[in-house]
Amino acid sequence: MASSPSDPPRGPQRSGHNPAARPRRPAQVVASGFLVAIATGTALLLLPVSTTGQRASFVEALFTATSAACVTGLVVVDTATFWSPFGQAVILALIQIGGFGVMTVASLLGLVLTRRLGLRSRLVAAESTHTVGLGDVRRVLLGALVFTVVAELLLAVVLTARFVVGYGATLGEAAWSGAFHSLSAFNNAGFSLYPDSLMRFVTDPWVCLPICAAVVVGGIGFPVLLELTKLARQKRLAGHRPALLVWARWSVHARLTLITTGVLLVVGTLVFLTVEWANPRTFGPLDVPGKMLAAFTQSVMPRTAGFNSVDTSALNHGTWFFTDVLMFIGGGTAGTAGGIKVGTFALLAFIIWSELRGDADVTVFDRRVRVGSLRSALTVALLAIALVAAATFAIAVSTSPDRLPLDRVLFEVVSAFTTTGLSTGITTSLEPWHQCLLAALMFLGRLGPITLATGLALRSRQRVYRRPETAVLVG
Repeated sequence: MASSPSDPPRGPQRSGHNPAARPRRPAQVVASGFLVAIATGTALLLLPVSTTGQRASFVEALFTATSAACVTGLVVVDTATFWSPFGQAVILALIQIGGFGVMTVASLLGLVLTRRLGLRSRLVAAESTHTVGLGDVRRVLLGALVFTVVAELLLAVVLTARFVVGYGATLGEAAWSGAFHSLSAFNNAGFSLYPDSLMRFVTDPWVCLPICAAVVVGGIGFPVLLELTKLARQKRLAGHRPALLVWARWSVHARLTLITTGVLLVVGTLVFLTVEWANPRTFGPLDVPGKMLAAFTQSVMPRTAGFNSVDTSALNHGTWFFTDVLMFIGGGTAGTAGGIKVGTFALLAFIIWSELRGDADVTVFDRRVRVGSLRSALTVALLAIALVAAATFAIAVSTSPDRLPLDRVLFEVVSAFTTTGLSTGITTSLEPWHQCLLAALMFLGRLGPITLATGLALRSRQRVYRRPETAVLVG
């Protein structure tokens, strides 16, 4: 029977189908935003006004812009002497934009102007902040903005006062240095106006500890910070204890993030203290309090901050490898840190523990974890390992091992992919295409393997059937 003109179409109308009209996914918009920020920063850093002497080459400008926008901190030129105040301001703007998220900033501007968020804007912001529900986006964005501004201002004031009182800097110099390092620390960027990073402050707790606090707080992740802030504001007491201390009221994500972060900081401090205690080029000349402060600082910085209070190139080879592991783990989800994230690392540990116990489900704090979360954790970890291995192989086979030893190459690649910024000192000696490869790794590491894969996917596939089950031999 022929269908009437009023009948709805029974299949896809390919004749009028326009692939270009397909709406872009939020992850694609986020990736495009970062690319625009990097391109704009590169163009600005290529201007003569951005440098103090000769103009920057394209690779130098591209590498620096990518490192700043992806809050990494790896450099191919000295930030303080090569770039002019204008160039440093461009770097600082890229750090702030990259740390807070290009699409988060755009969503906040839209919220301020229109007083509301549309569905598409909420989807984009949810992709950028990793919030679960669309209704949480407005609260997360506003809370993140307020918290960021307050934290950066407080740290800038503390550092400015210390530079004036303790080091005799003028108010203008101290204020600029305080603001620069405050934004760089909170956003886990690792850019410094000092050629030796924080090495001159290795025994100064008034500089190292506030910067460490900003690194940890910025790297925990906005969802956890806002959850703790919400609990702290609640007036109700449970068992004569503040609501913030009631363990049962914390989300599983907050527990995993905070506990894993704390364990890694303690273990990292002990390992650095033990391995580097007698190293004459690092901790050896320091007194006991200085060694403890240096060990704690070095344990914090692989959260993907990139500052160093001792010479990274002088660390023991075993310390380099341990730092590789800490950098690879990184910080919290939806924060300014990189890496595979502490939540992913903790979830992988729970997967292994459940498998060893023979449990059918992976249980975390009396909650069964969804299969989708487990698959995502495994995918993120394996993709990260694959990218790091491929980049390390590409650089290692294209250069002499006497000139670039494998452990140094691995350290540099892990630092770039995890957007950490620590270096053993080989960044400037790499070939231009090596530096471009590291810039690509910084971009991939900032977006995350899952986000990038989702953004590049043309369409999602949902099967209406399942294949017969089988077993595969493992081990």
